[in-house]
Amino acid sequence: SKQNPAPSGFQTNEYADAQLQDIVRKMRERATVYKEKLKDPVLSSPEGSPEASPSKKKPPPPPKEEKKEEKKEEVEAKPEEDHYCDMLCCKFKKPPLKKYVEYLQLPDSIDSYTDRRYVAWLMLVTIAYNWNCWFIPLRFVFPYQTPSNTIYWVAVDIICDICYLCDLLIFQPRVQFLKGGDIISDKVEMKKFYHSSVKFRLDVISVLPFDVLYFFFGFNPAFRANKMVKHNTFFEFNDRLEAILDKAYIYRVIRTTGYLLFILHINACLYYWASDYEGLGSTRWVYDGEGNMYLRCYYWAVRTLITIGGLPEPQTLFEIIFQLLNFFLGVFVFSSLIGQMRDVIGAATAGQNYYRSCMDNTVSYMNTYSIPKLVQNRVRTWYEYTWDSQGMLDESELLEQMPVKMQLAIAIDVNFAIVNKVDLFKGCDTQMIYDMLLRLKSIVYLPGDFVCKKGEIGREMYIIKQGEVQVLGGPDGTKVLVTLKAGAVFGEISLLAAGGGNRRTANVVAHGFANLFILDKKTLNEILVHYPDSEKLLKKKAKVLLKAKGKPAPGPPVQQPRGLAGLFGQKQETPKMFKALLGGKGKEGLAKLLQLKRQQDTEVMPQKREKKKKQTKTQKTQRKSKEKKQVNKKPSKKETPAEAGNKPEREEKKSVEPVTSSAPPAQNKEPNADTKPKPAVMKRETSKESLIISMSPSPTAGEGEILKVEIKEKKKK
Repeated sequence: SKQNPAPSGFQTNEYADAQLQDIVRKMRERATVYKEKLKDPVLSSPEGSPEASPSKKKPPPPPKEEKKEEKKEEVEAKPEEDHYCDMLCCKFKKPPLKKYVEYLQLPDSIDSYTDRRYVAWLMLVTIAYNWNCWFIPLRFVFPYQTPSNTIYWVAVDIICDICYLCDLLIFQPRVQFLKGGDIISDKVEMKKFYHSSVKFRLDVISVLPFDVLYFFFGFNPAFRANKMVKHNTFFEFNDRLEAILDKAYIYRVIRTTGYLLFILHINACLYYWASDYEGLGSTRWVYDGEGNMYLRCYYWAVRTLITIGGLPEPQTLFEIIFQLLNFFLGVFVFSSLIGQMRDVIGAATAGQNYYRSCMDNTVSYMNTYSIPKLVQNRVRTWYEYTWDSQGMLDESELLEQMPVKMQLAIAIDVNFAIVNKVDLFKGCDTQMIYDMLLRLKSIVYLPGDFVCKKGEIGREMYIIKQGEVQVLGGPDGTKVLVTLKAGAVFGEISLLAAGGGNRRTANVVAHGFANLFILDKKTLNEILVHYPDSEKLLKKKAKVLLKAKGKPAPGPPVQQPRGLAGLFGQKQETPKMFKALLGGKGKEGLAKLLQLKRQQDTEVMPQKREKKKKQTKTQKTQRKSKEKKQVNKKPSKKETPAEAGNKPEREEKKSVEPVTSSAPPAQNKEPNADTKPKPAVMKRETSKESLIISMSPSPTAGEGEILKVEIKEKKKK
C-alpha cells in the first residue's frame, strides 16, 4: 500500500500546540524531580502518598442526606465568619467561643514536662498553698480574725479547698509517668500509679474537712493545719518553672529570699505567742502591746535570727530557754540560707567568672613575655566581643556534654540553612551533610584580620555566620573587589583540589567583627570515606567549578556573518609552524626551515651511533657464547690431524666475517669525545633537494590537523 503524501498546505492548531508544549514542560519538570529523588533518597516524593483502600467499599449515601449535611455545614460556617468586635471605629476579628473551649479542654493525659497549662495550674495550687502556710499561723496567734471579718476568711479558705480538690480528682490522675523507660499514658494505669504514691496520701490528708469542727469549737484556724501538708505540689511547681525560664537563677534568688522571709514570719508569730503566754508588757523582754503588733514582733525576729544584738535580756526561765533556742535556730537557718544564696548567685555567674579568669591568665602570660601593647589590646578585644556576642568562649564545650543526636538536632537548627546554600553540596547525601555540620568550627575575626592571603595553599572552606568580609585585589592589593555578607561561602574549591590544594588568588579581610564557620580538607576527607557516591559527585562539581574559574573573561561578542556565509563554519586558525614558514619573505622562510631540519639531523646522528655500538657488542657476546658451546661438544667422527689443525683457522675466519660485514666502514671509526659537532651553516646556493609540505587530519578527534615537512632529492633527467 502506498502512503498518501502529506498535503502541501498543512496547518497546525495554535491552541493544541500550546497545550502540548505545556504538557512537555511539566513532564520535564517531573523528570528532573525524580532524578533528584534518585540522587538523594531522603527527599520525599512530590506526589501525595495514596490512601489505603478499604477492604469493603461502603455504599454511597442517598443524595438527600448529602444535601442535609451540606446545609448543616453552611449553617455552622456562617456564624464563624461573623465574629467581629467593634472598637474605636475599627473591626477586630474575634475567635469563636468554640475554639476557646477546645483549647481549655483537658487532654486525656498530661505531659508534666512540656504542657504549659499544667504549669499554670500548679501555680494556682501553689498560691493556695502559700495562703494557708502564711495566714494560718498568723490568724492562730495574732488577733486579726474577728467575728466581723470571719466570713471573708472563710470564703478564701473555701476557694483554696476547691483548688485542692480539683488537683486531687482531675489533674493528678491524668499526669503521665515513666515505667521501664516507657511513657505510660493509659487512664487506668495513671490512676493506679497516682493512688499508690505518697503524694496521693498527702493530698487526701490536705483535703480532709476538719473545718467542720468550727461548729463545735468555734472558728479556730488551727483546725486547718492539715492544709500545709501539700508541699509536694509546691516543690514540683518550682522544678517545672525553672525548666521553662530563660534565666532561672532569678527565680531561685526570689525563692530563697521567700524562704528567709517565711522563717522570720514564723519566728515573729512564736515571739507574740510567747509574749502572750508571759503576759503582754509584764517584763522588758516581752512585747509591750504598743504600736503595730505584727511589725514590732517581726522586727524583734529579724534582730534575733541575724544576731544583731541590742535586745533586752530575758529574765524568766521560760524567756531564757526560748531565747537560747531562738539563737541556735537562727545561726543554723540563717547560715544555711546565706550559703544557698551564695550557691545560686555563683551558679548564675559561673560563666562570667570563667571568662574573667581566662582573660586574666592570658593577660598575665602576655605581660610575662613582654608582648607588645598592640597585640594585647587585640587579644582583649577578641575576648570581650566573643563573650558579648555568644555568652561563652567556646560553644562546643556545651554540646560535648549532650548525646550525638541532640548535638545534631541543635546543629541542624543553627547551621543547616547556611550549609544548604552551598552549591558544592547540593545533591549530596543528607546524612553526609549532617555529619559535616557536627565538624564545623566557629571562629571570630577582628576588624582588619586576614582570613586568607594571596598565594596561600587553600585547605579550608569558610561560611560567613555573622558580619562581612572583603575580597581585596588590584596591583597594590588594596582595591575592594567584592564584599561578602552573612550566608556567603568562599574557598569551597580548595576542599577538593588535587595536588595539595590550589593557591589563593586574592586577600580576604574581615570588615568589622566577623564570625565564620570553617571546614578543613582533612575533616571532609574523613567524612567522605563513608559516602563514596557523594565523593564522586563532589569531584565532578569541583572540576566544573575549576573550569569555570579558569576560563578567561568573555570578550566582545562576535558578529555572525549574514547571508550564505553563515552556512559555513568559521575558518580554523593557521598552525603556528605554517605561520613561521610563511613569515619569511622569498627564499628566507624555506632556508630557515632547511636549517632547522639539518640541525635536528646532526643532533639525532650521535644517538643513532651509540645505539648501533650497543647492538654490535651484544652480537659479539652472543657469538662467543655459541663458539664455546661448540668446542665443548665431543666430535662424532675421528678427525685427521690435518683436519683438526685446519679447524681453528676456519672458525677464526667464520668469527671474523660477520664482524666485518655487520657494521659499515664509516661506523667503525669512533668519534673523539673532544670533537664537538659544528653547527650547520646555510649557504646561499642552489641545492638538488626539494621541499614537500602537506596537511593531514589528526587520528585523534579534536586535535585539528598535522603539518608534515619532507625533503627529497630531485631526480636526474
